[in-house]
Amino acid sequence: MLTVEGTVKTQIAQSLTTVFEGGDTTVVDRHVRPDYIQHNPLAPDGPEAMKAFGASMRAQFPDAKYNVRRVLSEGDLVLLHSNVVLVPGTPGMAVFDIFRFQDGKIAEHWDILQEVPATTANGNDMFSTLSRPQTEAPEQRWFTAYNKKLVTAFIDQLLVRKDLAAIDTYIGPEYHQHNPNIPDGVAGVKAGLGVYIEQFPQLSVEPKRIIAEGDLVAVHSHYVETPGERGRAVLDLFRVRDGKIVEHWDAVQDVPETSANDNTMF
Repeated sequence: MLTVEGTVKTQIAQSLTTVFEGGDTTVVDRHVRPDYIQHNPLAPDGPEAMKAFGASMRAQFPDAKYNVRRVLSEGDLVLLHSNVVLVPGTPGMAVFDIFRFQDGKIAEHWDILQEVPATTANGNDMFSTLSRPQTEAPEQRWFTAYNKKLVTAFIDQLLVRKDLAAIDTYIGPEYHQHNPNIPDGVAGVKAGLGVYIEQFPQLSVEPKRIIAEGDLVAVHSHYVETPGERGRAVLDLFRVRDGKIVEHWDAVQDVPETSANDNTMF
């Protein structure tokens, strides 16, 4: 079950949206370590930089809304899956934030941001839950370790070793796809990933961290399609039910040439 400590961490992580929506910088003073490490390439390290970045975002986008859709907590990590709408009336962005806690405060942050397209190849949006039961909260927490092991094996076989047979082994028949470029269902993911792997035969996928809670498992990876490229930061989020992957969300962001901090995105 989710521990009290885990509950507190998720509440702290979610409260950081007030820095960007409402300007409540006291949240930063209370919950962010002075040696805070930032991996967002647009922001420098440190809590004061977080405050300044939040103030700049509010000035540019005073009506921005951070709609948190899913929260996962495992160990010292908390992940938020959100629809961030900077300008009302636009689709906004799919955003994954990962926070690492140390001594009860936020010590480190990674994120991935992707613009939400007007249309998708599967007809699904990038946020809803379509598999049953249609809840956004993690369920069946007693299966966390099993589901994490299953998704880890799936990623290793499919993306690290590029073996498409993993799809038949691990994906359930009622599979729902939220990647806007891949068709729905098992046939859709076979076709979509088959073309992708054929297009980039030297594709390298290096999982950096895996966060699991109940039936939700998130994999934060570095994808390099061609050797020598900076590659992309990718967050794949899977839902596992009855030993099969039944749903997938993701966000993809190109690794930029320069960064406001001295850290990588990983």
